[in-house]
Amino acid sequence: MTTQSARQAPAVLPGPNDPCWCGSGSKYKKCHRGADAVEARKKGSDIHRRGIRPGTISPPRSVPAHIPRPDYAETGRPARSPELSEVKSPDVIARMRRACRAAAQVLELTGAAVRPGITTDELDGLAHEAYIKLGGYPSTLNYHGYPKSLCTSVNEVICHGIPDSRALEEGDIVNLDITIFLEGVHGDCSATYFVGKVDPDSERLVKVTRECLELGIAAVKPGRPINDIGLAIEGHATKHGMSVVRAYCGHGIGERFHSPLQIPHYFEPDAKMIMRPGMTFTIEPMINLGHWQHRSWDDGWTAVTADGSRSAQFEHTILVTEQGAEILTLP
Repeated sequence: MTTQSARQAPAVLPGPNDPCWCGSGSKYKKCHRGADAVEARKKGSDIHRRGIRPGTISPPRSVPAHIPRPDYAETGRPARSPELSEVKSPDVIARMRRACRAAAQVLELTGAAVRPGITTDELDGLAHEAYIKLGGYPSTLNYHGYPKSLCTSVNEVICHGIPDSRALEEGDIVNLDITIFLEGVHGDCSATYFVGKVDPDSERLVKVTRECLELGIAAVKPGRPINDIGLAIEGHATKHGMSVVRAYCGHGIGERFHSPLQIPHYFEPDAKMIMRPGMTFTIEPMINLGHWQHRSWDDGWTAVTADGSRSAQFEHTILVTEQGAEILTLP
């Protein structure tokens, strides 16, 4: 009789909530998943054997000369400039409303094309053309050298996945992260989509992540500290046995793609800045089925879950008002 300790992990590993391959009767995520991840690292292989592999990245797409560009469009480096107020003027807010609505339109159009068989590079092409038709520039394009017009994060990719030649497969989940530069300001939003029929854990993950965003937005109140947002999000994720990514957070946005203002999605005691009417920032929780830790691919952009579990994200750009929050990124 073969003992549990002598059994070898199968070539295809179970899902995090499936019974462990060893026969213990425990869920895989509570049994051998951590040990399998360590063993995979020793062998120099991917941590999760069903994980995403990078495809071929096509050249960056061109933007017509008449489209106004952010300061980094040519150099890849945002210009150093005097610090801008996190509280926006009425003029900036009016322009942000228009830019954010445009970003939401691009997300809606690109998300409608998600299906098995389409490549993430094809989705990049659709988004790119949509930006241009609206008179905007893809904010991600050449931002610190990023080569594409949106981010496509599939399955265990947390964020900043680069569109490439990989075709989406039945059962995948994919986050599309859209940002447009229009009228001198940026509008930023994202959503996670099902590719065909997905497993129950992925359905639950996406549902809880959307709820985390909603609760984070509901926590926005003038006069309250920023860390109220993370407190609401982390509490909901933890209640459902999920974790909040800590390496990435929401950010101030407006004339700059990213301002110094940071919005943690977990409770951070030091995030004490008081929310004031006129502030604009993103709330974009990244929620994992497994642990919150991440690792990075050699491309310098793609962040994936350290344990191979799936991750989902939803994002809105919001304006702090006298009453609470106005969601700017609605189509």
